[in-house]
Amino acid sequence: MKETRNFIGGQWISAKDESIAVYNPANPEELVAVLQNSSTEEVNLAVEAAVAAKEKWGFTSGPDRAKCLEQAASLFEKYADELAELATKEMGKRLAETKGEVYRSAAILRYFAGEGFRKSGELLPSADPTNLFFAKRVPVGVVAVIAPWNFPLAIPVWKMAPALVYGNTVVFKPALEASATGARIVEIFSEAGFPPGTINLVIGRGSRIGDAIVDHKQVDAITFTGSNEVGSEIAKKAAARGAKYQLELGGKNPAIVLKDADIDLAARLVVEGAMKQSGQRCTATSRVFVEKEILSAFQEKVLAEIQSIQVGDGMNPEVTMGPVVSKRQFNSILRYIETGKREGRLLTGGKACEGLDGWYIEPTVFDRVRSDAVIAKEEIFGPVLAIIESASLDKAIQEANDSIYGLSASIFTNDLSKALYFIDRIEAGMIQVNGETGGAEPQAPFGGMKQSSSGTREQGQAAVEFFTAYKTVSIRSH
Repeated sequence: MKETRNFIGGQWISAKDESIAVYNPANPEELVAVLQNSSTEEVNLAVEAAVAAKEKWGFTSGPDRAKCLEQAASLFEKYADELAELATKEMGKRLAETKGEVYRSAAILRYFAGEGFRKSGELLPSADPTNLFFAKRVPVGVVAVIAPWNFPLAIPVWKMAPALVYGNTVVFKPALEASATGARIVEIFSEAGFPPGTINLVIGRGSRIGDAIVDHKQVDAITFTGSNEVGSEIAKKAAARGAKYQLELGGKNPAIVLKDADIDLAARLVVEGAMKQSGQRCTATSRVFVEKEILSAFQEKVLAEIQSIQVGDGMNPEVTMGPVVSKRQFNSILRYIETGKREGRLLTGGKACEGLDGWYIEPTVFDRVRSDAVIAKEEIFGPVLAIIESASLDKAIQEANDSIYGLSASIFTNDLSKALYFIDRIEAGMIQVNGETGGAEPQAPFGGMKQSSSGTREQGQAAVEFFTAYKTVSIRSH
């Protein structure tokens, strides 16, 4: 059992109010961690520490900041087994998935360490030949990092790594269901040599401290991944006081399977996209449009793939799908499944797993689903897939685009011209051809369209746009 505290100004500090117990979703009687339930007082202390540290850190050279990120990457690898086990016990996904997330976090840190050696501005031509004219990038200041529970390692890292290497200081609030993992991340960053006040951790319920972070006048930027409801409130509050904000929100990600596709590949990857991490990914495949000529064959292969899934404790190496994160999430998914039974035909699953004590739900597939059904429109965030018959590629694209979301999408086809046609017309920020809808790499911009994103992008070279500001400078030589 891990007991966590806040990390403020380089010191581990207990909150004054009550604590919160966190239990293993695979075994709800197993106590995993005892968390702080911080208040506005702790938020204010964390922001003050970040403000106090920002000038010194902002003037630290890029290569010196990069050294801290490189050291953190090495420490992630050193503690890989411990980190993966803690994350699995805290939020439930398989040990293989959390261990992969550890190494992805190390790769992200190394990528952004390289940013410490790259240019931080550009020399510009001037209409006046006596002018030295340039634009330099400078840190934004204090960045609030508000992270979700579904990627408890990678998402905090892919937000904090660019924030830090570009010279900002951080106030980090992890999701409650991932706070023990978040605290361990901060321990590693501290061990890596980040100076006191550069990274500050505040743990607590979002309903209790979220507004205090977002509304704080000395928080210059907010990067958030989570629900559309919370994201829209952050946007309003940040815009009202002129703070930068970056939002990565929901998704209802479609796959399209054409009759010329490799059906075996499509079925395997659609199921993987839908059921990996129990469907608790913003990029999960939640609806699949299938040309009617291959619908029956595709469904048979999907059901065969589903039969191979073994549900259980993520610590068991033979398990291929773990529990969902909490009782609240469990109940929400089951309500959507009951809606699905009224809207379509249940092919498999449709209930909680029998004989298991945790928050386990059977992999669930519906067909005969209309594209305007609730289970085809709303984000479920669970192991639920809707199969929708489509008459043509154009019809599939039209119905796939009829969504408030636009995060990711995929197509399965062996016709390059159809793949390119799809790429040009699908309304999604992340596109896969003959691949599942999930997946990202640190060197590539990540983000969606429509209500999936605020329009900013994370990772890759795009990250510099959010985490820095431009100063345009003109110097007359005489």
